[in-house]
Amino acid sequence: MKKGNTVFFNNCPRIASFAAVCGSKEKEGVLGSYADITLDDDMFEESTFEKAECKMLSTAISLAIEKGGFTEKDIDVILSGDLLNQIISASFAARKFNFPFLGVYSACSTMSESMLLGAMLVNSDYAKRVIAATGSHFASAERQYRYPLELGCTRPPQAQWTVTGAGGCVIYDGDKGVKIVNGTMGKVCDFGVTDVNNMGAAMAPAVAIIGP
Repeated sequence: MKKGNTVFFNNCPRIASFAAVCGSKEKEGVLGSYADITLDDDMFEESTFEKAECKMLSTAISLAIEKGGFTEKDIDVILSGDLLNQIISASFAARKFNFPFLGVYSACSTMSESMLLGAMLVNSDYAKRVIAATGSHFASAERQYRYPLELGCTRPPQAQWTVTGAGGCVIYDGDKGVKIVNGTMGKVCDFGVTDVNNMGAAMAPAVAIIGP
């Protein structure tokens, strides 16, 4: 059922399992202890930031499947994306798995959109088990959106850091795990923020409660 921008799931799909990988900076924060794998080296034994990002994402996906007691054969489809052009991290991570891939690009809301779409698939019985996942890497995002780290540019004090990490979850039609009761689809609203370093100002309206 749909009411306004919110979809309500009559069959209430559930999150069967989840996994997360995070970088060296992220593990120092309050959420670091919740990650399944924390990295001391953000290169993750790879030769480029992009390869490290891809490896984090595929690792999180594999671990989420394993933690749920599933195998690759149990998964019907994966919905995933990242911040890079042509969602290359998600696309290359999907090569490692033998199930269909649907690419999602929604910047910092990629995970929530993937979960919403995955829940829709399961709720409508088009799929039994769906992977929703996303990942990013600070260094690859800087090269994509601002200045490559190799340039040694000074970061302004208000600049935010793109997370180095990846996460994934299995959404299924079972009876255990957290229920997904509903999901709200957002709209694109331009509030005129032009400072590419101030992501906080751009994102704040998305979490603000606006009265009638």
